[in-house]
Amino acid sequence: DGFWNYVVTHCDFNSTDSKDITFIRSYYYNKLEIVRFDSSVGRYVGYTELGVKNAEAWNSGPEVVQMRNEKERYCVNYVGNDYRSAVTKS
Repeated sequence: DGFWNYVVTHCDFNSTDSKDITFIRSYYYNKLEIVRFDSSVGRYVGYTELGVKNAEAWNSGPEVVQMRNEKERYCVNYVGNDYRSAVTKS
């Protein structure tokens, strides 16, 4: 028995066009999503009391600027390979 704390980062995309790509980073505690950054929203959104407090703090600090840049670094530069691979298998 213990507590689980983990982060899931992924890219959602329909094409290789940057406007069709969304970067999402979700923070979980005991299987419950507490806060999420979504590049289509452009800020953190909290889903629990703790998540709302974290989102408020992170949205007013440098963390939100870094997350806004992650879409380009983490998704846009690599989605082309994943997209081509998925299209050839469908």
